[in-house]
Amino acid sequence: MSQRALFLKHLGQTSDFPVGFKVSSAQGIYLYDTDNQRYIDLISGIAVANLGHQHPNVIEAIHRQVDQYTHVMVYGEYIQSPQVRLAHALADTLPDPLSQVFFVNSGSEAVEGAIKLAKRFTGRSRMVSFEHAYHGATVGALSVGGNEKLKRSFRPLMPGVSVLPFGDEQYFEQINDQVAAVIIEVVQGEAGVRKANKSYFKQLKERCEQVGALLIIDEIQTGFGRTGTLWAFEPYDFVPDILLTAKAMGGGMPLGGFIASVRVMGVLKTNPVLGHITTFGGHPVSAAASLASLKVLQEGPLIRQVPQKEQLFLKLLQHPQIKEVRSSGLMIAVELGTFEKVQQVLKKALELGVLSDWFLFCDTAIRIAPPLIISEDEIEYACKLLLQAIGT
Repeated sequence: MSQRALFLKHLGQTSDFPVGFKVSSAQGIYLYDTDNQRYIDLISGIAVANLGHQHPNVIEAIHRQVDQYTHVMVYGEYIQSPQVRLAHALADTLPDPLSQVFFVNSGSEAVEGAIKLAKRFTGRSRMVSFEHAYHGATVGALSVGGNEKLKRSFRPLMPGVSVLPFGDEQYFEQINDQVAAVIIEVVQGEAGVRKANKSYFKQLKERCEQVGALLIIDEIQTGFGRTGTLWAFEPYDFVPDILLTAKAMGGGMPLGGFIASVRVMGVLKTNPVLGHITTFGGHPVSAAASLASLKVLQEGPLIRQVPQKEQLFLKLLQHPQIKEVRSSGLMIAVELGTFEKVQQVLKKALELGVLSDWFLFCDTAIRIAPPLIISEDEIEYACKLLLQAIGT
């Protein structure tokens, strides 16, 4: 049987129309198929490969750690250098009192852990989230998602969740003293790159403090430099109570985490002991890859270059069929108006050697989230091919 036939027979499918791209290798901003054809990767595995594919520093760190040990014991009991060094490095990037990291395997798991932590710390059960938000596909994460179409077939989900309009302060009165936490993205990713202003987040934080609710900031897609700062919340003049990260965090390896103060995180140690555990969270190989990736971002120019590269995309993505371009750093939505047009363009772009995608809750726009290492020449070439695909 062909690989495609085996793929369709044995792998759980997520749609009736898989792209079917046959990956042979990856390097830098490029993927190669089994015919050794090269494709520009404009989605980075959905904002994962911020340093591109096979970055030498990350690969070296992985090899070095594999030579020492891989999995040894559930996170939280053994002292493992890759975890400790990474947690320390992450804490150093964050304002007080965010200083403790609970490592998990994915963004959804980070959300699940944060929900449990907020409920345990506050003794409350209600959660508040926002329309068109995406926080993951597990039951708790799906419950605080903001798209009913994605949730409907899996109900009943976790009770006690209120979903408010995003970006409108008048609804903050619904955040009351029964709410354990408010969970929100600084930039709504799957909604097609939607933002709220600094005042909105400042008032949201003040409201949470007023009623004793925790503020959970989901940086699963935006973290690790995607928006032009290491963390997207940095320019907004507030500090979350719990910060969520994953995707680019692992440097291409599976890793996530929820980060909080010692005071908040400490409630998971008692009543019950082992109140939250994970077998593979903070896997030493993933932690080593993450630390190497973080060092590249901190020590090099990539994050500083994001705004300039963003502006180049905005300058070049001009076409009569493009309705709007929304962006936050190298997180870009190219609005075409219809799902049919998006599918047409994506198919043609693939034929031309460009891999892109759409958004879960905005299937009328093309997703652009290239590796941060993409050069200006590569941006110009990628946009030329995209415009060619749009124009057909």
